[in-house]
This record gives sequence, structure tokens and C-alpha cells, in this order.
Amino acid sequence: MGRSYIVEEAVGRYLLNFNNQEKAFVSGLLIGQCSSQRDYVVLATRTPPREEQNEDTRSSQSHLDDLDEEWITAHANQVSRMLPGGLLVLGIFIITTPDLGKDVQTALRRLMFAVEKSITKKRLWNLTEDDISDRVTLHVCSSTKKILCRTYDIRDPKSSAKPADWKYQNGLSNSWLSLDCTIHVNIHVPLSSTTASYSLEKNTKNGLSRWAKQIEGGVYLINGQVKEEDCELLEGQKKSSRGNTQTTSQTFDVRVLTHLLLNSNHRSTATVQVCSGSVNLRGSVTCRAYIHSNKPKVKDAVQALKRDILNTVSDRCEVLFEDLLMNEIPSKKDSEKEFHALPHRIFVSIPGSSVMLCDYKFGDESTREIQDRFLELLDQQVGVDDLEIAEDITASINPCLQREDMPDNTYDDQPKHLVKTTVALRVKQNIGVVIAAVVALFAAGFSFHYFSD
Repeated sequence: MGRSYIVEEAVGRYLLNFNNQEKAFVSGLLIGQCSSQRDYVVLATRTPPREEQNEDTRSSQSHLDDLDEEWITAHANQVSRMLPGGLLVLGIFIITTPDLGKDVQTALRRLMFAVEKSITKKRLWNLTEDDISDRVTLHVCSSTKKILCRTYDIRDPKSSAKPADWKYQNGLSNSWLSLDCTIHVNIHVPLSSTTASYSLEKNTKNGLSRWAKQIEGGVYLINGQVKEEDCELLEGQKKSSRGNTQTTSQTFDVRVLTHLLLNSNHRSTATVQVCSGSVNLRGSVTCRAYIHSNKPKVKDAVQALKRDILNTVSDRCEVLFEDLLMNEIPSKKDSEKEFHALPHRIFVSIPGSSVMLCDYKFGDESTREIQDRFLELLDQQVGVDDLEIAEDITASINPCLQREDMPDNTYDDQPKHLVKTTVALRVKQNIGVVIAAVVALFAAGFSFHYFSD
């Protein structure tokens, strides 16, 4: 028996009512959440057409060989940035005319593996043995509306298609649970003489990879308590008259404690490194994860939040690097320091759901640009009132602000609300050679006190 996919009814209406008259096929992404028992699909979005395509080019695409793999994977990468913790690109759908039905499974399989490879390439985390590695492909016939659902194991490039169930449910995610936290980031990446020639993006990624291990090994307090991993997230809550735990949408406040050392036996050492500069990421970021309300486990909820922490910091850096490249902003090699503010996070709700999507906004971007991005990438009409600004953008912060004379206590001098709502990436390029000594000062980990009711 294959996997079961519980699908929001709005997704079914989106797929079955799609206007497919002008093209022989339309492809897109399926977005949702995996669980041990079943998977959930909460959203579907078509692949946007290339801007440079004219009408003649569009109408000539009558064969599945014309599927633009590069464009589809680029779209998947953009969409994956807009997903909070717990949500991911679950698969690919394609709507075709009846005459293209024979070759569709081959095309879907090729696209599925290409999309998954592209998305995972820049992640700071990897799938674990407990993760569900099946991804779904869906073929919809535009004439008969017949649906064919298949899955592939992305861990096995040679895996064959397996049948899967596709069932609709109304209000699927209107009672999902959310976990919110604010992470204070202070990442120092020394640029050694061997890595100084690397790109800023590569050096930053190396530093983030080391920081990711701290996040993975952290202790997560849920509403101020340490919970056992195998316990249910809703354990101990009141039950309804029918004996079921109340499944109204709830939000859990999470605090993250990171270890100073890997373990108590880890020996403190000092490393002396010849450096030509350093990269610092400092500030606070808002993180959020969602999990289904069908007896969710603590370990699954915590894992979703961990991955959102890693994704949002990494994605912001990537968005900044793309912005610098597109606007051709050169580094000020002769200056002592540079300062770049990373984009802020904005959340947008899915109609009829407690789940929210997200995007990143620079200080000089307008609300209209955010709305246009949601329409282009997720095919979602977003009103101004639907935008939730998770991190207030302070008018005095310029997204490309460069400061040559920035003292080391800059963040101490700034107002507290500025430090709380701004994530900054500072690039220090020193003219001389700097000796950076990293000394581990603390050998003790965290001590926790438990209080019972």
C-alpha cells in the first residue's frame, strides 16, 4: 500500500478548474508537510511563464520535451524560501491534454529529482533516517479531470513509481499548531589567509555551517518547559466531551538554548589563525514553524523549528548576495568596514488556513512589490491587510548602508529596538594582517532546574 495524501479541497479546485486552453500542458509545485502516517498538501501553485516568451513561443510548446527544467527548478528554489518551518515542496503536478498522457510519468520523474536536488543544494541541514523521503507527482488530464498520483524515493535515484492515495479534506490546516521564537544571532567568521580569496557568499556559508551545528544541538524550551522528544506536543491538554484533544489553532512560545561546547569532555583549546578580515552576522530573527494537529510529536515540532531557523538566516544572506549582484554594488576594498542590512521577514496567511507563508523585504521595497511576488511565485492575491510584519523595518536603516568608521560597540550604542529588529551583516576588510585568537573560555554547559506543578 502506497502513501496517503490528505489534500486541502481548495487545492483540488485550483487543479481541476485550471484554464488550460492556451497550452498543451501546465506544470507546478505541490506544497505541504510530511508525517510518519500520511502527508498533507495545503497549497498548489503553477510555474510562472518566462517573461521573454512571446505568444508564438507559448503556443508552440506542445510536447513534454519542451518542459523548461531550469525554469521550473528556479521557481522551486524561490518558493522554498517562502515556506516557514514544517512546510516543503512535496512534489510536482502537471496538467496535460489527453494526447500527452503516455510520456508524462517520465517527465514528472525527471522534474521531481531535478527540483529536489536544486532545493537541497544550499540547505544547512540534511534529511535524517527518520525523515520521509517520498515525493509525490500528480498528473491531471485537462479533459477527463482524471488524476494519477505516484511517489518516488528521492534517496534512491533508481527508484520506481509507487501508487499513492489522493484524498480531499475541507479545512485541512485551519487548526494546525505554530511554534514561534526569536533567535539572537552573533556569528563571527574569520577570513583566514587561505579563504580570503573566496567569495563573500562562500565564506559566509562556511561560517553558517559551523553555527548550524549549535542550532541542531540546542535545547528547546516549549512554553518554558523541556519536553521529552517522543511525547505528544499536546500532551496534558484538556480533552473535549468526545474524548479528543481540542484541536483549535494554538501557538507555542519556544526559547532556544545553545551549548557553548559539544560536550563536557570536550577539551578547551586555543586556535591562532592568520586572518585578513572577518564576516559578522549580528541581530535578531523571527522564526516560525507549523505542524499538523493529528497527535504531533515534540521531536517533529522541534525539528521543523530548527530547520526554519537555519533556513531563514541562510535565505536572508542569499537574498542579500543576489541583491548586491543584481545592483552591481562593489565591495569597498579600501574601507575598513562595510555594513549591509539583511532583509526583514513578512508573513502572509493562506485563505482558510492557520498556516502562513513568508517573504523577505528590504527597506526600500514597496508593499506592491511584495504583493507582485506572491502573485507571480505562489499565484496568490495578497491584500495589504494580509501582510504581517514580523520584524519592523526602521526608517533609519538603509539596506545597502556602508559605514567606514563603525566602532566595535556600534550595537551597544544603538537603541534596543533597533538591535532587536535588525539583522546586519558586516564585512570587515582590514588592510594589514590580523591575528585572530579564538579561545574557548567556558567548559561548563547549561544546567537546568525542573519545577513540577
